[in-house]
Amino acid sequence: MPRPRKCRLVADQPRADYFKPRGVPLRASEEVVLPVEGLEALRLADVEGLEQQEAAEQMGVSRPTFSRILSQARGVVSQALVKGWALRIEGGDYRLAEEARGGRGQGRGGGRGRGMGRGGGRGGGRGQGRQAAMRDQGPGVFPDDETSDEKKEV
Repeated sequence: MPRPRKCRLVADQPRADYFKPRGVPLRASEEVVLPVEGLEALRLADVEGLEQQEAAEQMGVSRPTFSRILSQARGVVSQALVKGWALRIEGGDYRLAEEARGGRGQGRGGGRGRGMGRGGGRGGGRGQGRQAAMRDQGPGVFPDDETSDEKKEV
């Protein structure tokens, strides 16, 4: 029997959980899934510019594990960009760093990972963070996105 996976620490829930190519209807689009810890690895390494050892410590994993998570995340994002596929951000084995320090989790499943998408998760979802507010709007896709070619400011 394999060893259980260690939960990775993630600073916050994703601000958006779905991206799709402009001008491609959602129903005609392929999609790939990026785990939440993969997004966190991309944030730490590519946005924050941290060295892998420091980023690994922030996520509570070893440096080789961080390297593997980062490599897989870059592969998923690259595949979505090159092939013009939609990118869904969900799931994985993670928990919020605030929760690890004794705070309360946010959003679906209380931030405990494992099946976070589509009603999964193992937690009580005590927090009312951005995820709870966005839940009623769907997975980051809005009705006018299906065929719109307009560029929207963020």
